[in-house]
Amino acid sequence: MKKLFSILLAASVLAAPLAMAVEANAAPVHNKEVVVEKKKVVVHKGHWVKGRRLSTADRHRAKSIDYRRYRLKAPPRGYHWVRIDNNFLLVGITSGLISKVEIAH
Repeated sequence: MKKLFSILLAASVLAAPLAMAVEANAAPVHNKEVVVEKKKVVVHKGHWVKGRRLSTADRHRAKSIDYRRYRLKAPPRGYHWVRIDNNFLLVGITSGLISKVEIAH
């Protein structure tokens, strides 16, 4: 097995310069003008991400729910489930950090 590996390694080392020589003899590539546009990152309303903090306005909009009714897992101590639009968020009570996001179907 070691001999096979060493033979394959030697063959690849020897074949690399040959492949580069063939590529150098290929037709020249014409320079093309490349335009790079700036992209904006837009967070859509209702797009919730784990680790994001709920704003004060979102906290007022959020409605605490009974997790059993929607078949969600029981929240750990210090967290509660809230519903905003059609999303269920597991949010820290004091910090307001989103721990989990579930989308209602």
